[in-house]
Amino acid sequence: MKVFESKDIRNVGLIGHKACGKTSVAEAALWSAGENNRLGHTNDGTSVLDFEDEEHKRVMSVGVSVGSFEWAKAKINLLDTPGDGNFLKDTRVAMQATDGVVCVVSGKDGVEPMHERVMGWAQELKLARAIFISKIDAENSDFQKALTDVKENLCKEATALQIPIGAESAFKGVVDLLHERAHLFKDGDKGEFEETDIPADFKSRADEARNALIEDIAAADESLMEKYFEGTLTPREIIEGLSKAMAEGAIVPVLCGSGTTNRGVRELLDFVVESFPNPLARAAWPGRLDDTPSERPADPNGPATGLVFKTMVDQHAGRISVIRVLSGSLVSNTELHNAGKRSTERLGTPQRVVGKKLDAIERAPTGDIFAVAKLKDVHTGDTLSADGWKADTVKLSPPLIARALSTSDKGAEDKITDALRRIVDEDPGLVVGRDEQTGELLLSGSGQQHIEVAVEKMSRKFGVKCELRIPRIPYLETITAPVKNIEGKHKKQTGGAGQFGVCFFDLFPAERGTGFQFDDEIVGGAIPRQFIPSVQKGMERSLARGFIAGYPLTDLRVRLFDGKYHPVDSKDVAFQMAGAKGLKSAIPKARPVLLEPIMQMEIVVPEENMGDVMGDVNTRRGRVLGSETQGKYTVVKAQMPLAEAQTFEASLRAITQGRGAFTMEHGHMEQVPPHAQEKIIKESGFVASDEDE
Repeated sequence: MKVFESKDIRNVGLIGHKACGKTSVAEAALWSAGENNRLGHTNDGTSVLDFEDEEHKRVMSVGVSVGSFEWAKAKINLLDTPGDGNFLKDTRVAMQATDGVVCVVSGKDGVEPMHERVMGWAQELKLARAIFISKIDAENSDFQKALTDVKENLCKEATALQIPIGAESAFKGVVDLLHERAHLFKDGDKGEFEETDIPADFKSRADEARNALIEDIAAADESLMEKYFEGTLTPREIIEGLSKAMAEGAIVPVLCGSGTTNRGVRELLDFVVESFPNPLARAAWPGRLDDTPSERPADPNGPATGLVFKTMVDQHAGRISVIRVLSGSLVSNTELHNAGKRSTERLGTPQRVVGKKLDAIERAPTGDIFAVAKLKDVHTGDTLSADGWKADTVKLSPPLIARALSTSDKGAEDKITDALRRIVDEDPGLVVGRDEQTGELLLSGSGQQHIEVAVEKMSRKFGVKCELRIPRIPYLETITAPVKNIEGKHKKQTGGAGQFGVCFFDLFPAERGTGFQFDDEIVGGAIPRQFIPSVQKGMERSLARGFIAGYPLTDLRVRLFDGKYHPVDSKDVAFQMAGAKGLKSAIPKARPVLLEPIMQMEIVVPEENMGDVMGDVNTRRGRVLGSETQGKYTVVKAQMPLAEAQTFEASLRAITQGRGAFTMEHGHMEQVPPHAQEKIIKESGFVASDEDE
């Protein structure tokens, strides 16, 4: 493909709820542009953009795909994004690389939960927005009903740019209100049409809709409004006014068609080229240079700068970085700084992306999107620049759930860790780590399906198989009552030098979060100074093993006040054993209990689901701390035990149909209720160790 100048590039994201028709629209665009030898479909595995096996299996996108192609003497970089809540973080990151979005809404189903989420992000990023009502040819599809739904529940700035001619199986064309023409579709799936006058039976409706469109365009610009009241706006004023109003977010044009039969998609692409902003119109990118705030304008002559917004991992080609050029031009062998890693990278050959297919290009100018393979240490979110400048990027919320990974092959753990690292490279919503207390290898993500897809990919791409389970809860043990005058004694005689040590101490509960406190109050040399740390060490070793369910014991204080020793038989190991034995004998008298992690949660709930969600929180031993209204949503602050919060994501998703969201972080440790403690102890199968005997 030839190199396009920045003014002739359009970067557009297809966004929306899952199964609304985004990928079908993208496939029709690629087919119309000659980038495929057939019209790809998601339901038969022929899609160019949904190329992963996991996408074929689920018939939905699980990651962002890029399709770059030429259209009307311009280059369109189309980003097909996931619409399932499990995979929206990939969508969120990729939207930064666009200058505008087309939100696809099904003519059958109307506005769905994820539409609200992604259109909200588009507004935050100040992207130009348009809406494509899809599936007009499907049974029970209703354009006018969907348009009303969009205006009332998604976007009050929406205004029709087209109206369909016919509906369901009789859908045969569209009326272009902007240019006052009708497009009647030809037979076949190439999306071709015949341009004609507007049919007489549609003229009245078209005139009414066009007048509403022009009035909306004029209302967005004071000078146009004056001309509108004085007479008629010229075609150029209308087209330019629409583009300006879109860029400012004052108007969201609505088009219609069908991706599966490729009807109305050519018109959508024509509109993208005519009215969507080019990269040079974008506001300067915020960022930092040498830790000082610094903006970077989209300047073709500026410092070469690229933002990595997507990473693909191929088992043969390795890591492939997809980059949006923010400034300057990027060519092969360009040396760039990775400010986040304080390292340098040398670019390989820039390549155009169409699904998983890569084609070499000469250079990538400002605003273009391209891929490059085998960079040394570059990940999604990194900035590559000639001068070390780093872009500010969106901040993602923490993962919602974690699952523990295990394998029966004990020698495969290093292989699993390496494969996980490569899978996490592909998806910014995944986090891998190890629980310090339980030692479990954890994969965290946005939901159960998110994690399952990652594990399936890992198995298919890297031959690593593992099982998923809910992680063990990192409970702790503590005491609730003091015990005094405890004797810890160790005496062993086996012939020759023996072992002897005795310690006397008091045991007290301590404040939550203080850990283990050891107070040495020995006087008069009852225990030689060199053996006092031995007593402490023996106790700490015993604490780590637990006493009632095998969890570490914490938040207690020991006051060591007396002891006995033997000049020959006393040694380090003897006083370690004495300390451990004394503690072991005292804990049952100190009324030990379990502590559990309590999570601080912020739950965003649609008003109509508030009662059901509050009820679910209460059944999970949760506590509601307060709430406040934010538009159509209520933000609930709550606390919930981690043991219950581990499955809350699936419940919230079901209750709110995916519209609810939450974040959580560790708050504090709290005593487990007696009935729950009894169950935990029984399930632990803990047997006290005789190691200290």
